[in-house]
Amino acid sequence: MKIAILALQGAFEEHQKMLACLGVDSFLVRNLNDWNQPKDALVIPGGESTAMLRIMNDEHLFEPLRCAIMDGLPVMGTCAGMILLAKNVENDSRERLATMDITVLRNAYGRQLGSFYVDGNVEGVGENLPMTFIRAPYIMSVGDGVEVLAVVDGKIVAARQKSQLVCSFHPELTDDLRIHQFFLSMVE
Repeated sequence: MKIAILALQGAFEEHQKMLACLGVDSFLVRNLNDWNQPKDALVIPGGESTAMLRIMNDEHLFEPLRCAIMDGLPVMGTCAGMILLAKNVENDSRERLATMDITVLRNAYGRQLGSFYVDGNVEGVGENLPMTFIRAPYIMSVGDGVEVLAVVDGKIVAARQKSQLVCSFHPELTDDLRIHQFFLSMVE
């Protein structure tokens, strides 16, 4: 198994370390040549979604990524990755990959000072998972076929639709491998 990690901005190295801990090969995608390598899945990390989108367009990655996801390539999006995958973003009208039938509120928890940490339960993954929220979005609503996996303080923070997994929090910033293991089970 080989996982592509979008490495335009954000916590891509942390995802690569998590996958390495699980014995999974991965490679970083910074341009179209990188993207054209064989892959079994894609990780879109947290970071700054507007910067990631701009670079994605500059590097001609937008359409190839979108088409691959629409054709069933498994993808995990964390924080900014979730924003990029959402069909609708309540407070942002920019174009995005829009492959998952969710509506997201960008920067829902406020500025950097609004960052926080909790332990939460994720359906199908486990209990007491460490969840680090940094200027995080949350899911306001889900469409047909979207399974809600985690709720924190009444807000949806993780969901799955077919081969797409998203979370508001940053599993790559903890030592807990369960979210990445769950994603790998979706890929297999």
